[in-house]
Amino acid sequence: MSIHGFGLVADVSSADPAAIEPLLRALVGGELTVTADGFHVAATLSGESAQDLNRSLLSALRRIERRTRLRSAWTLDGITERFFNYVSKGSRPAST
Repeated sequence: MSIHGFGLVADVSSADPAAIEPLLRALVGGELTVTADGFHVAATLSGESAQDLNRSLLSALRRIERRTRLRSAWTLDGITERFFNYVSKGSRPAST
């Protein structure tokens, strides 16, 4: 497989947002906004697939705080793949 640049828009919530914030900033860079229960993220990450990127991101965050949740949308070439935690919620053409 080849490496692609996926657009990420996600909401990350956690039992301890302060604990995951430094790692989240380091992993995704991009735009990070504090929300009531965590963070809203908009960034671009490179990887082979949206599923692999999603799994890697959530696994890294859960090593810091087990009760971390990730609602994410990964976009590449006009197709958006959505996930809740590790579970795919399907894909569809990206909204403009």
